[in-house]
Amino acid sequence: MLEIAREGQNRQSHTMPHQSVPPPHRTFARTMRADATKAENLLWQALRAKRLEGLKFKRQVPLDGYILDFVCFEARLIIEVDGSQHSQSPRDAVRDRHLENRGLKTLRVWNDEVEENLNGVCLTILQEAKARVKER
Repeated sequence: MLEIAREGQNRQSHTMPHQSVPPPHRTFARTMRADATKAENLLWQALRAKRLEGLKFKRQVPLDGYILDFVCFEARLIIEVDGSQHSQSPRDAVRDRHLENRGLKTLRVWNDEVEENLNGVCLTILQEAKARVKER
């Protein structure tokens, strides 16, 4: 699954306009990258270096005061790897709506789902990303 295909690696970049990130947010994002959960590390190994059909993902990206676990700007897709503390979280709902208003879709997956079914999670991400790239 990690080498799903390298087709489409020459895709045109579709990035969001650069924003100035306050230094505390940048520092916090760096800390989050260093202190990733097991599930985040597993998923990052599957997504990094354009391993998922050439889609470029970044991790722990600060945006609008939030830290995004993973984001593919080309597909305008955010992947959040959540533990039980995020179950039915009103803060997450507010965050998701805010980012949706910016044209970004948030796909939430559970830690244990990543650890137990990484290939299935990657297929779900790929399906959503392909659909969103096609829409553009």
